[in-house]
Amino acid sequence: MDLEEYLSALRGKRVAAIGAGVSNRPLIDLLLSHGADVTACDKKPDLGAYGEELRRRGCRLQLGADYLKGLGNQDVIFRSPGVRPDLPEFLSAIANGARLTSEMEAFFDLCPCPKIAVTGSDGKTTTTTIIAKLLEAAGKRVHLGGNIGRPLLADTPDIRPGDVAVLELSSFQLMTMRKSPEIAVVTNISPNHLDVHKDYAEYIAAKENIFAHQNAENLAVFNADNAVTLEQSARAPGRVRLFSRRRELADGVCLRGQDIVSRRDGKERVVMTTADIRLPGVHNIENYMAAIAAVDGLVPDEIIRKFAREFAGVEHRIELVRTRNGVRWYNDSIASSPSRTIAGLNSFPEKVILIAGGKDKGISYKGLGPVVNDHVKYLILCGATAGVIRESVEAAENYRGLPVEEVGDYPSAVSLADSIAKPGDVVILSPASTSFDRFANFAERGNVFKELVNALP
Repeated sequence: MDLEEYLSALRGKRVAAIGAGVSNRPLIDLLLSHGADVTACDKKPDLGAYGEELRRRGCRLQLGADYLKGLGNQDVIFRSPGVRPDLPEFLSAIANGARLTSEMEAFFDLCPCPKIAVTGSDGKTTTTTIIAKLLEAAGKRVHLGGNIGRPLLADTPDIRPGDVAVLELSSFQLMTMRKSPEIAVVTNISPNHLDVHKDYAEYIAAKENIFAHQNAENLAVFNADNAVTLEQSARAPGRVRLFSRRRELADGVCLRGQDIVSRRDGKERVVMTTADIRLPGVHNIENYMAAIAAVDGLVPDEIIRKFAREFAGVEHRIELVRTRNGVRWYNDSIASSPSRTIAGLNSFPEKVILIAGGKDKGISYKGLGPVVNDHVKYLILCGATAGVIRESVEAAENYRGLPVEEVGDYPSAVSLADSIAKPGDVVILSPASTSFDRFANFAERGNVFKELVNALP
C-alpha cells in the first residue's frame, strides 16, 4: 500500500489528530486534502491563525482542557507521541471500534525503503545525525526524521526503494510501535521521562520495541557497557552487534587504546582513532562506535574518518556559542536529565561554571551531586529543580563547600556567570532537567541562552 491508497481508505472516515503542533500539521493537511472528516484536538485553548485556517477547510477543533472528550465516535485516532496511549478517553474510543495509531506507525507501514532507527536515553540525536550524514557522504539518498528533522509520512511518495530513512525514535513514539526498522540502535538506557511513564520498567519496555519486531535478517546494535542494553541484546530476534568502550568484543566495535576497532565475520580492522573525532567527550566516542556498528559495510572507513574530523556537532549539544575574553561559553540545553549533564561535565578536563535547573521529570538527582563536586567550580541554579540539585550536591560525600547560587531567570544566570568567569574558564548551560518550566522545548531554552551570551558586550 502506498500513501495515496492509505489516505483514500480514510476518505469520509472520522479521524482525530491529537495535537495540532508543528509535527502533526503535515498529517492534518494530508487528511483534510484527501476528504477525511477531521477533528484536531489540542490542549491549547487557541490555535490562532492556524486554527482559523483549519476551520475554513472544514476541520473541527476540540481545544482546551476537554480536548480529549468525545472521541468515542471516531474511526481512527492519530496519537501525538507525548500523549499516553492508555488514557481512558482512548480506551473508551477503542472499545467503540476506533483504531489508535500515530504518524510514525503509519510511516513504518508505508515507507518503501530500508529504515535505520536510533533510540536511547542519551546520545540518540547525535548518533542519528552521524549515521545520516555518513550515509549521505557515501552517496546514499537519506530521509532524516522521527524525533529529529521533519515528519516523513507526507514525503513517502518521494522516497525510493534504494533510499534510506534514518530515524530518531523516543520512548513515547515507540510505546505502540508494532514494526521495527531493519537496523536498530540502542545507545544506552537510564531512568528518564518518569514524569510520563508509569515506571522505569515501562520506559525500558517502550525502548525495546525498536528491535522486538525485527526478523532474523535484521540487525540490532547495543551498548555492551550499559547493563540494560546488554541484557536486551540477548532478546533480539535478529543479528546483534555490540559496541564497547571498556572491553573487547567478538562481533562489534570496541576501543583499544586510542583505536576504534571493528570486528565482523571473524576479521578486524582499525576504522579510526579517537584523535579523528572533533567532538569533545567520551560519550561522543560511544556515539561514533554505535554509528560505525550500524553502517559497517555501507560506508567506507575513509569517509568515516574524514567526516569525524570535520563534524562540529548538533545544535544545543555541547555547542560552542562564543569565546569572549578568554572564556568559552557552551550551550548543552539538550541535557534534560542528570545523565546527560554528567556526560557533558566529563567532556572537559578543567572545572567549569555550570548553569543548571529546570522542570523535574521524576528521576533521581542523587548521582549528579558527586560529579558536580568533582567537575564544577561554581554552580548557578535556575528553575524548579534548583533545590533538589543543590541538595544532591551538598549531600554528596565529596562536597567541600562548592559555591552554589540560585537565581530567578536566565539573564541573571548569564550575568552572574560573566562576573565570575576568568580567562581560560568554561561556562556551560547543562540543565539536567526539562525545559518545560518556562520554555516550549530545549531548543527555545538553548536559543535564549545563546542570545544572552552573544549580547554580552
